[in-house]
Parts: sequence; C-alpha cells; structure tokens
Amino acid sequence: MTAALALGDDALVLSHRLGEWAGHAPVLEEEVALANIALDLLGQARVLLSLAGDEDELAYLREERAFRNVQLVEQPNGDFAHTIARQLYFSTYQELLYERLARGGGPFAPLAAKAVKEVAYHRDHAEHWTLRLGDGTAESHERMRVALESLWRFTGELFEPVEGCEVEWDTLHTAWLARLTSVLERATLAVPEGPRRGAWAAGAGRQGVHTESFGRMLAEMQHLHRSHPGATW
Repeated sequence: MTAALALGDDALVLSHRLGEWAGHAPVLEEEVALANIALDLLGQARVLLSLAGDEDELAYLREERAFRNVQLVEQPNGDFAHTIARQLYFSTYQELLYERLARGGGPFAPLAAKAVKEVAYHRDHAEHWTLRLGDGTAESHERMRVALESLWRFTGELFEPVEGCEVEWDTLHTAWLARLTSVLERATLAVPEGPRRGAWAAGAGRQGVHTESFGRMLAEMQHLHRSHPGATW
C-alpha cells in the first residue's frame, strides 16, 4: 500500500532523527519531550508499516532508494532551532492530514483518530519553542530565522498527492500555510520566501530520491539488525 509506506516512512525516519537528541538536548525537560515525540512517531510507523508488510523487514532491510519518506524528515538535526523548525513544518502538516484521514472513514481512519491527539501535542511543542526562540534574544531569533529559511525548500513535497491517501491536498496546503503564518507572526518571524515547488525546490523522497545525510542515518539505524540477521532476543 503506497500511502501506508509513505506515511510510515515519514514517521519512522523522523522518530530516528529525534532519538539522536538523547543525551544532547539543551535542558533535561527536552530530553523527555523529544524522546516522547520520537516514541509516538515510532508507534505510528509500526502500525503504518504493518499495513504494507513486515514492519521489521521494511524498516531494517530495505535499501535507501526503497524508502518513500519526504526529504524534510531526514534532514539532520542541526542546532535546536533547526530541529524545532523541522518539527513545526512537519507536525503542523501531520496534524491537519490526520484530522482529515480520521474523518474519511478509510483504512487510515482508526490510526489517524488516535494519533491526531499525539500529533496535536507535537505541534503545540514546536509552536511553543518557535515563539520562545523567535521572540527571545537576538541570537535565538536569528537562529530560528536561519533554520526556517534553510528548511523551507523541503516543505513543498509535503503536499504532493500520495496514492491511496484520499484528501484534498490544495485545501490541506492552504490550511497549513495559514496556521504556520499565524505562528510565525506571533514569534516575530516572517514566512520564508523562495520556491517550495518546481525546479529550484527540493523534494523527491516519495520517488526514492534522498539527500546525502539520509544514507548515513540509514546505515546507523539498520546496523544492528543487519549485523545479526535472524537473531532473536
């Protein structure tokens, strides 16, 4: 199932990226918060990947070109502002998407109805930190601005239609942009300029084309499983 694989890979890859913050978060509270968000996403990934096949085989035995996640979620964590910008873009999109899937009555409705409550917290967490960093010190404002602009070109791919995912993508995009604009204005930040779609934008993850950093992340994520094939614990 194309949609289950795409949405499952989004959740799996972002979960791993957030897990990389363990032991490195700026404050203890964020150690817990980021770990909890990562675990929520991993739970979603397990359900979605199980709809497409064996969850472990799909997570640990596929090659890079077989993954269908958007390029946004695979971007390196960078500094804390960079991670928050990625979370703001993605969690705002994911909450709006799951709201629509929960109402649709299709195969994703049960998962979406449960997960949308988790994702609402993910979005609220990202908004809180966007406001705190954007309307904080000159240093935090600049870091947040740079992070938002550097990731902006990866956001267009979020709204490319996914086969089997029956939503109105243009309406979803409009709602995402309106919500994002409201948050950034309150944070004294501007919506970045520049293309998000077309030749100058990034994003072909749904077709299996990924950025250089993804290959390194995947090697780390799959190392243990591939080193001990067939092992039981």
